[in-house]
Order: sequence, then C-alpha cells, then structure tokens
Amino acid sequence: MRYELYYWPSAQGRGEFVRLALEDAGADYVDVARRPGAKGMPALLRFLKGGPFACPPFAPPFLKAGRQVIAQTANILLFLGPRLGLAPKSEASRLWAHQLQLTIADWLVEGHDTHHPIAGALYYEEQKREAKRRAADFTARRLPKFLDYFEQVSARTPGRTGWLAGRSVSYIDLSMFQMIAGLRYAFPRAMARLARKHPRLVALHDRVSARPRVAAYLASERRIPFNQQGIFRYYPELDA
Repeated sequence: MRYELYYWPSAQGRGEFVRLALEDAGADYVDVARRPGAKGMPALLRFLKGGPFACPPFAPPFLKAGRQVIAQTANILLFLGPRLGLAPKSEASRLWAHQLQLTIADWLVEGHDTHHPIAGALYYEEQKREAKRRAADFTARRLPKFLDYFEQVSARTPGRTGWLAGRSVSYIDLSMFQMIAGLRYAFPRAMARLARKHPRLVALHDRVSARPRVAAYLASERRIPFNQQGIFRYYPELDA
C-alpha cells in the first residue's frame, strides 16, 4: 500500500512522528503537501474544507491509506504500528504502547506552550514575558518529570532491552528519539544538565539515530530541519 501523509510542508511538527515510522519501516509513502503545484498544499487544504469524506480530519497530520483516512498522531501510529512491524503483538502491549504515545503527546503540548503560553495566534514577541515564566517552570519541573517517567519505563521493559514497549523497537522508540532531538534543539542547556540522570533515554536516542533507514532519512532532504515554525523552537532566553 502507498500511504499519503498530509502535514504542513515547512515544519517537522507532529507529522514528524509519523514520518519517522514510515521511514524506519521503508514504507511507500508520499508527503503530500511537499509536492509541487496543485498536488501539494491545495490537496491538503481540500481535506480541511471537508473533502469527499464523511469523517473529515480537524487538522493535520492525517494519513490516507486506501479509502481510509486517519487523523491524530497517536491514532495514526496505533494504525500503522502493526502494519509496519513497529508495534507489540499482543493487544495489551499495543494498548500500553498507545498509552505511552498519548503521554508523549501531552509532553509535546507542554513543550510547545513554553513559547506560546497564551495563544498560538499571537507572535512569540507578544507573549515573551509569559513565555519566560512558562519555560522556567517547564525546564525546572515538567521536563524532569517526563524524563524521569520514561527513564523508569525503559528500565522496566522485559529483558532490559532498552526499548520502551517491549523486546524490540516500536514506534514509541522512534517518537522518543524525536522528543529528545527536539528538546535538545529547544533547550540545549537544560537537556545537557539532565542527560546524566537519564542514560537509558540518551542511549535509546543514539540507537534509533543509528538505525540504517533512520540515519539515511536524517541525512536526506526529506528531513525538514528544526526551525522557528515548528513545535520545538530555540529561544536562548527560555533555556535557563
């Protein structure tokens, strides 16, 4: 099957979690909005206006698989995981993986809100004072709490494999790689301080980045660089 991924063409954002799964699995997919002309952004916008489907998505990312359209990052990965060989086999373990992905989704929102704590429609400069307060709390309290939790999860996996959801790599591990990479970009000083307390997550990041297809993707033009349009943004004044 050829998958169609719909996400904004100039940012990694939430779509990157789906891209990493598709890339690691060597799946046949097209990043629709990055295509030129009418087959690119206009195709994405048609979906957002309702499109031809009875269950239109609210916002990107969404995935078209045959006639089926799936939205929300965690939901897309729940769908793709078994099909790409990136999910545990038992139902209980798949639900556990989904639970972890939903926790990552909560974490991602908190990271985004460090630079846009009041409203996404306002420029960063219009909420800079509030962003400093929010980022200070995030780096001092929330970031360590999430890192501690996932470090403990990694330590408790069967066989001490270092993977988060079982004995083999899953989409959760790819998502954790993206979280660590993004947080290092946005908060390099804070992440450097916290690294020694979370060696398993650091090792997981390195193992994922060394996977052949992931490494090839990261070195390619398909990987959109971190920038000031995405969820992870670097503002030195927020990295206390």
